[in-house]
Amino acid sequence: MNNNDAQAYKDEIQSLEEEIKMLTEEYECCQHASMAYSDGDIIKVMKSFKRTSQEELRQYQSSPDLKTQNGLLEADLSFIMKLTGICFTHYTRKPVEKNGTKATHKYQLSGNCQSVPFQMEFQLLEDNENKKNISATVTDLNIVIKSEEYSNLSKFVSRIEESGNLLLFFKTLWSFSEWYEHRTHTFTHFKSKYPEVVVLPEGSSGNYMLLRNKQLPGLELMIVWKIRVDEEGNLTPALDLLHKIPVSVEKVNRFALDAPSSFRSLLHVLGIKDAIETLITAFCNGK
Repeated sequence: MNNNDAQAYKDEIQSLEEEIKMLTEEYECCQHASMAYSDGDIIKVMKSFKRTSQEELRQYQSSPDLKTQNGLLEADLSFIMKLTGICFTHYTRKPVEKNGTKATHKYQLSGNCQSVPFQMEFQLLEDNENKKNISATVTDLNIVIKSEEYSNLSKFVSRIEESGNLLLFFKTLWSFSEWYEHRTHTFTHFKSKYPEVVVLPEGSSGNYMLLRNKQLPGLELMIVWKIRVDEEGNLTPALDLLHKIPVSVEKVNRFALDAPSSFRSLLHVLGIKDAIETLITAFCNGK
């Protein structure tokens, strides 16, 4: 291996170490209560990484084996994925320009945050003039999240493309995917528990489900569950109940008329899952 190849790998390791440091700091600031990995799991991973990083660096510097060096880089990437819950399926980093202490690289990334796929490309300007405080600026950021299911993210993504705040993007994407998975699991749970009553026209990943009762033909209740994301990255689950009531049912069933306002009250008192459970139970009884 020539000196140019060795330097390229050293630059790559330094870049990954900086990314790890940034993600570690982001984790320490994140207080979300339902993280996919417990604090103990992440601390264990971080301690393990710290114990082995110096040994791996010495191994890298002393080994001309390209397979070994590639394995060390994959270990770094694995650490990032365990820390963030984000799986990267494609990654490229190409030099664009270098001028003294400043260097610009073009990045292309794609992957999944749980079931939410994403693609992005951007340029990163790094200034190493002060080695103790290396600055990095993101420019020309372009993010693609394909699918109408994630349309609520569009305004937020546009703002991120303007600001270049990648940490906020990944933090919000992770929170969104958590709510998305929670909604999917909830819909799947009630479809399995009440297969004759619950209907999922768009599947378990849709944003609404229907309730139908054979004892009340023509009557439908629709539970709509959207995940709203504002331009600052704040997430809010928004649930509501709509109904379709034939005249014949309206005359004999007061429950159908009061269901929307009652459901909203139940959400505040019981929470999402118990509120849906109570609604379905009352609807099954036809009361």
